[in-house]
Amino acid sequence: MAGVNKVILIGNLGSDPEVRHLSNGSVVANFNIATSETYTNRDGQRVTQTEWHRIELWDGLAKIAEQYLRKGQMVYIEGKLRTETWQDKDGNNRTTTRIRGLNMTMLGSRNTDQPAPAPTPEQHHPEPMNEAAPEAPAQTSSESEPEDDLPF
Repeated sequence: MAGVNKVILIGNLGSDPEVRHLSNGSVVANFNIATSETYTNRDGQRVTQTEWHRIELWDGLAKIAEQYLRKGQMVYIEGKLRTETWQDKDGNNRTTTRIRGLNMTMLGSRNTDQPAPAPTPEQHHPEPMNEAAPEAPAQTSSESEPEDDLPF
């Protein structure tokens, strides 16, 4: 049986994305997002627990992140966990886990005085931005439905 590696996060950016343009033409954006949950402990005190997540976006999503994402904005990220292991200069084994974002939706701005800029018509995506979105098959004339007078 195959496993499932899926992460869904909604959080706020801790800083502007760090974007690199690679020599092969690829673009990668890295940033952290914070997710918080609040609960009341046994003593009746409200406690907020915040987790930080390292996000990595590639190519089309990285370009969108570079242009539109800013510190404090809320974003929806869907992706998968990636773990890297390496040895540091002292020979110690180190491990880093990050989320490879495959789908991103900008949910708004934390700072209401400066909303996120609206995309231009050629950048507008009515559906969530999905790096590997399959194209819908074209409808043939035999599959067409009869017209009705509904305005929607």
